[in-house]
Amino acid sequence: MPEREAGGVKVALFIPCYVDQLAPEVGLATATVLERLGCTVSFDPRQTCCGQPFISTGARAEAVRLARAHAANFAHAEAVVCPSASCVATVRRRYAELLGAEPAAELAARTFELAEFIVSRLGTCDVGAHFPHRVALLESCHGLRELGLGQPTEQLGGDPSLLGVTERLLRGVAGLELRPIARRDECCGFGGAFSVGFPELSARIGRDRLRALAESGAEYATGTDASCLVHLDALRRREGFGPRAIHLAEILARRAPG
Repeated sequence: MPEREAGGVKVALFIPCYVDQLAPEVGLATATVLERLGCTVSFDPRQTCCGQPFISTGARAEAVRLARAHAANFAHAEAVVCPSASCVATVRRRYAELLGAEPAAELAARTFELAEFIVSRLGTCDVGAHFPHRVALLESCHGLRELGLGQPTEQLGGDPSLLGVTERLLRGVAGLELRPIARRDECCGFGGAFSVGFPELSARIGRDRLRALAESGAEYATGTDASCLVHLDALRRREGFGPRAIHLAEILARRAPG
């Protein structure tokens, strides 16, 4: 795919705190892909946590403080793009109760998960990526059920032939073989604060997902949430089996040699 003309959509990167601390390569890959697609990308280092852990644990006062800071940091952004479905879901689904309906709705309308931004806003499923490997898609709970990035299996009457934006992007990657997995939209067991409060159960669910991913024959497991992928990759290293974890942005950033 030829390089696009620069000067397109002005994008402010929304990089989750756990990506910044544990998987900074995901943020760099996100910027690489967006710039390749002609976006003007900026990053404000003042940004911090969006407040999701505090919402989950009932620390409302701290969640409100962080939500207000987040809204202020991105007040003038044309588009806010984030490589994390769960953090985008927090802004879209939870900020109304923290900021009020009107300011939350205005911010939500400008905030996108990376895959939906590329497909729905930029209108492409081909980012010029090349990744010659067998890959299984881990559909995250937030991405499926709160952002609609795919089609949950519990939606009776839905058309199973309809592909979500994440899968459409992966199918547009040269050389990539997408491998189906059993019970494709079951939770990986991370669940944020859930994994801290119930570590044994979290690991048990994660091992079940890891087995399903391994049985698919995939070399890599990918998804839209680095938190889920870090969880599964830690279990892979501990258990000694399963595909390596790689974020969607890292696949989309890869190019053919030469």
